[in-house]
Amino acid sequence: MKLLLKELTRLTTQHRTFYCYMFLSIWIFLLIAGMYRYMGNVEHNSSPGSGGGSGGYGPGTGTASSGGGIGAIDTSSAQRFARYRERCASLSQLTRMDDGGILEGWKLQGVLLVIRHGDRGAMSHVHANGINCGVPADGDSLVNRYRSFLHNSSSSASGSNHMYWSKVGPFHGFPLLPATERGCPLGQLTYKGIAQLLHVGDIMHQIYAHPLGLLLKPNTLRGSVDTTPHTLLNSDEVVVFTTRYRRTFQSALALLFALLPADKWLALNVRESHSMAFCFGDCSCAQTLVLRKRLMQLAERQLLRRADVLGVMQWIGGTLLQHTATEGGVTNPFEVVDAMLTVLCHDAALPCRRRNVSQPLSTLAHNPELVDVINIDQDETAANLVPPLEPAEEEQLEAGDAAPNGERAGCVEASHVDALMSFADELSLRTARHVYYKRSGLLRAYGMIRHIVGYMLKMISGDRTKFVLYSGHDCTLQYLTAALGILNDQGQTIAYASRLAFEVYRSEAHTDYYFRVVHNGRDVTQQIDFCEGGKSLRVTRDSRGNKADLCPIENIIRFLHEDYFAPLNATNFKEACAASVGPPAKANEF
Repeated sequence: MKLLLKELTRLTTQHRTFYCYMFLSIWIFLLIAGMYRYMGNVEHNSSPGSGGGSGGYGPGTGTASSGGGIGAIDTSSAQRFARYRERCASLSQLTRMDDGGILEGWKLQGVLLVIRHGDRGAMSHVHANGINCGVPADGDSLVNRYRSFLHNSSSSASGSNHMYWSKVGPFHGFPLLPATERGCPLGQLTYKGIAQLLHVGDIMHQIYAHPLGLLLKPNTLRGSVDTTPHTLLNSDEVVVFTTRYRRTFQSALALLFALLPADKWLALNVRESHSMAFCFGDCSCAQTLVLRKRLMQLAERQLLRRADVLGVMQWIGGTLLQHTATEGGVTNPFEVVDAMLTVLCHDAALPCRRRNVSQPLSTLAHNPELVDVINIDQDETAANLVPPLEPAEEEQLEAGDAAPNGERAGCVEASHVDALMSFADELSLRTARHVYYKRSGLLRAYGMIRHIVGYMLKMISGDRTKFVLYSGHDCTLQYLTAALGILNDQGQTIAYASRLAFEVYRSEAHTDYYFRVVHNGRDVTQQIDFCEGGKSLRVTRDSRGNKADLCPIENIIRFLHEDYFAPLNATNFKEACAASVGPPAKANEF
């Protein structure tokens, strides 16, 4: 017995180190297993649609400061947001591609250009502390040149102040530059927006200025009569239409500054469009309201099926928007998308908060104005569904900064942004493919297409008009592209500073007239029904052998007078607006 105890004691002493390693290994294994379990619970609680917290969304894994801080954005998040930032129109996106100007054997007779204004502040009050909506610190050469020209002209001996539009008319006294260099004012153009349109104007200058003869000064035989640039160059060579919003007016003048010589820019006269659709005399149409309501209902159904998007909407909206409890909280996802673009378009960090603004999800089902797809009285329909401020209201309102309150804290995360923005992209694509969107576009854009065709006829009949600019909104281009059947991979979403050009050409051999359509630098002539296939002429565009499609002018004239209202089962605008839309869409149609 003593011998056995002695042997056990010897073995225990010899393997003491082994037993220590075994015990330590088991302890480390249990510690790691516990950590993984804890991290899995945290990730589950902070993921979209997890239902954590009273509003469905908890603070996530970020941290918050006392007044609302910022969450870190890693490299992978920046890459995954790239497709959402396409609607922001970075300067690198604004390039020349299929744009024409000089085609061998063809003379450019004129250009009609439809644009959306540049980058602007959100349409709702947002917490935008620290967000820089200006140009880079090292400046932008075009912005610096434009600003210097306006400052030098304002301080000249002539006494005229070119910082403000001094000509008589609806735009008298309008400023030509944003109020602040870094600010994101409510619904107003930013300095980034000015830079975008200057760069678009520079592209138009490279393409069209020489072929259209816009760089030539008119011949005058006035002898000793003193002629100023205003009297000498005041002609209808360049025609400008814009809505009475500062952002569209400033965008138009910035583009034209880069396109034209300074004396022609000073001689410009700007005309007002009373409608965002530029419908002129063909505006009133009750059917557009019915189609708008139908699209709203279809989009609302999609939203109510997505609990994850509803939760994200509450969390991001409560963090970014300055709603108070008495305003009912956040009920509009596209208002939140618009606010989120203020962050994404200016490379700001994802925001944090220390408050809990939640809205019962049941209220969404009773909100008739939840989604407004096409509305003539509203600007940013694809990204924001809050009615725009009237021009007079824009001058009176200034963005406030409500102090965050409440007990719960957290940050907007990349997964939240993905859930919200991907839903907006999906809804945009589905809407653009729906027959209601096409019909609404036909009715909304009829007046503008008539106006465009009218100027085309002037250009081919020897009129002095060479360049017509329509400076509008995203809905302006939505209506026009829907009516013509032009589609893109972003659906109804229209990026800042987007452009749609109608180039009118005359054949030097046969004196026939053709046109082509270029959307953001891409030739989309073949997408138009009355120009597709053998209806267009394929010609060589440049010395490298690139091709261009030219559509006969008579095709668009015939379309306007004979075929325009066929999809609406009508023969004219009045009849189309009085016709029945048909039964409502089925619940699963969208």
